[in-house]
Amino acid sequence: MKAILFYQHGGPEVLEYADFPTPEPAAGEVLIRLRAAALNRLDLWVRNGWPGIRLEYPHIPGADGAGEIAALGEGVHDWQIGDRVVIDANTGCGECEACRTGNDNRCVRWSLLGETRRGTYCEYLALPARQLFRLPPEFDFHLAAAAGLVYLTAWHSLVTRGQVQPGETVLVVGASGGVNTASIAIARYLGARVIVVGAGPQKLRLAESLGADVLIDRLAQPEWHKAVFEATHRQGADVVVDNVGTTFPLSFRAARKGGRILTVGNTGGPKFEIDNRFIFGKHLSLLGSTMGTLTDFSQVMTLVTTGKLPVARDRTYPLHEARQAHERLERGEQFGKITLEI
Repeated sequence: MKAILFYQHGGPEVLEYADFPTPEPAAGEVLIRLRAAALNRLDLWVRNGWPGIRLEYPHIPGADGAGEIAALGEGVHDWQIGDRVVIDANTGCGECEACRTGNDNRCVRWSLLGETRRGTYCEYLALPARQLFRLPPEFDFHLAAAAGLVYLTAWHSLVTRGQVQPGETVLVVGASGGVNTASIAIARYLGARVIVVGAGPQKLRLAESLGADVLIDRLAQPEWHKAVFEATHRQGADVVVDNVGTTFPLSFRAARKGGRILTVGNTGGPKFEIDNRFIFGKHLSLLGSTMGTLTDFSQVMTLVTTGKLPVARDRTYPLHEARQAHERLERGEQFGKITLEI
């Protein structure tokens, strides 16, 4: 099969379009003929590398993918060859206590496609049948791939962990990234009032198209927590979605007393200062979250595939142009999810 792979860390130039052996499905697995993959910031971080990362080389990037079942492993009875599916990249072992109790994103042998195992920038992929969600006939593969990981992550953060309620105010820090656009759409679906802080009018227009009620341009208002207070009658936001990390000082100020701060990442860097006075003084709850469960995936993809949650898409590149796709994502030029045609 054809695949995008790399043998060492570095910039987009390390990505190669090459032949790679087509996998065989083991017992309980299916083989998927991928038709679309989607990019995530994760792909850049894995490609660049970090101290202690361990990969099996050559490594194939990519967490998100959608396509058709091409072969069935022994013991798989609920699927047929030709079924259209989207992949849940968050993989548990299916056997440990966390997996048995429905908390598979806390699995003791947890893995993630494109990070701890080879991913979706390829023509074929074998994985456990439980990791699949059935797509309706004619549902766009690229739309499904674009939604997968970011909607799973945002759903677990806002619904399972954050327990956002109708009528609450949700502040999303960032207007165009995958998880942030998913968070805007999900918060709106849940009946929340959505405030978005973004960089520039173009990204804020994207946020508005997804359901944002209040738009704040951080380039024009660098002390954006003040604008949040004005927009909430000086109460602050009930929930703040901050996956940047370095923006926590302003997020803590923007949250109301008793508010929740939700985080699934640290795109601004892993280490930053926290002023603990805001946490205890305002009774704030800081809630971390990683990916989501199989149940979360089924719930959110049902909403996506029935048109109840919009998905922001940017450009599509052919698989062999993955370098150009990485460059666009690295420059931060995307407005929604970038996908690859396989």
